Amino acid sequence: MVGRLIQTTINGTVYRHEVEPRLLLVHYLRDVLGLTGTHIGCETGLCGACTVLFNGVAVKSCMVLAVQADGGEITTIEGLAREGTLHPVQEGFWVKHGLQCGYCTPGMILAAYQLLLRNPQPTVEEIRHGLEGNLCRCTGYQHIIEAVRYAADKMKGSAP
Repeated sequence: MVGRLIQTTINGTVYRHEVEPRLLLVHYLRDVLGLTGTHIGCETGLCGACTVLFNGVAVKSCMVLAVQADGGEITTIEGLAREGTLHPVQEGFWVKHGLQCGYCTPGMILAAYQLLLRNPQPTVEEIRHGLEGNLCRCTGYQHIIEAVRYAADKMKGSAP
């Protein structure tokens, strides 16, 4: 193997590893770093189960090579909670039953988090549009939309 040394900041921690140039970011996160909250779904970029934030933008980590993350900052689902307290988006999924089977949940939460950073009070239609790249195999979309609306209210300081 001819590896390439990469340095990334993931959930606030700096990591340096030599990786194969063909290693996908999702496999780097799960297999090298043990951050298994990022799920592997379709491996074609269609389902969004592997969504992470890369330099603040939601990306499907099965479509990014680990070497492309060199010098970048990644946030995974493990990095969203602070000091043992769920982020309002995570809390919304819990309270509003948006979790379903849980497989799509990490990707949905990170996509919703990015949506709320860009648009703190999205309409239902804007939430649907913001999450359209993430699939829920349980088809529990209504609960997911309610979870995002809960998080939007909580983030502006008016939790229901």
